[in-house]
Amino acid sequence: MPRGRPPNRSVSTLPAPSEDENVTQNASTSAADDSNLGAAEAATDNDSMPSGCTHYVRRCALVTPCCNKLYQCHVCHDDKESHKLSRSTVNEIICMLCNTKQALGQSCISCGTEFGKYFCAICRLYDDTDKRQFHCEGCGICRLHGRHNYFHCPTCDTCLHIDLKGKHHCVEKVSQGRCTVCLEDLHNSRESVRTLPCGHLLHKKCFKGLLRSKIYSCPLCCRSMIEMEGAWRELEQEIAETQMPSWMRRVVRISCRDCGQISNVIEHLVGLRCGACRSFNTRRIP
Repeated sequence: MPRGRPPNRSVSTLPAPSEDENVTQNASTSAADDSNLGAAEAATDNDSMPSGCTHYVRRCALVTPCCNKLYQCHVCHDDKESHKLSRSTVNEIICMLCNTKQALGQSCISCGTEFGKYFCAICRLYDDTDKRQFHCEGCGICRLHGRHNYFHCPTCDTCLHIDLKGKHHCVEKVSQGRCTVCLEDLHNSRESVRTLPCGHLLHKKCFKGLLRSKIYSCPLCCRSMIEMEGAWRELEQEIAETQMPSWMRRVVRISCRDCGQISNVIEHLVGLRCGACRSFNTRRIP
């Protein structure tokens, strides 16, 4: 066997955790999903009245001052125009039943039609579908699934599920950045967001895409994104069954990406296990 430095395995190349472990991890952290208001849904209404667009059920259209056009929602505008609509600049709407132009309000001043059961004057948001919407003053936007289920973390500058209160790892203004996978905005995204154990955020669909690609570490800090005990046990078994030549059994210094501790361990081709937390998500250091 030629002499050489054995490769140090990162968590992204380790055996996949068992299916049961993935299910358990997703169940335990799915409550931390941060779903921003506005996820596209098919608009349906049993009445014969106009019911908005494919994004929201509503009975009014926005008068967009940036281009002086009518759009049923800001998403429709942004999908068709080369610029983004600043919703705070919208001050007029048109009733879709009687075509009366008027100031913002929940009901038409002419025919009395209710534009939507939910109305947020700050976000210029109308929706006739109950999604347990609420406006978060800290985030400055509307969110879904009930105010009582979330709390606003001033350090992370985002709403997190109540189950994470006092238990999550704060990352300053973490929601103000972009998803490191798709590079899309996180704070105003209409996609569900996943809070990782390290405190960083990813779009839920991007998180699932990483797992499908057998990448189990955070793209930003390399900490394990899910429970890896099953994979670590497999590596321990492989190490026990793989004999190393005596000239390679030397002590090396490693740093753990999961707990941050530094350890002195016996070198092995299969992997280098942290002496503190027993993780194999480690790297060799001088």
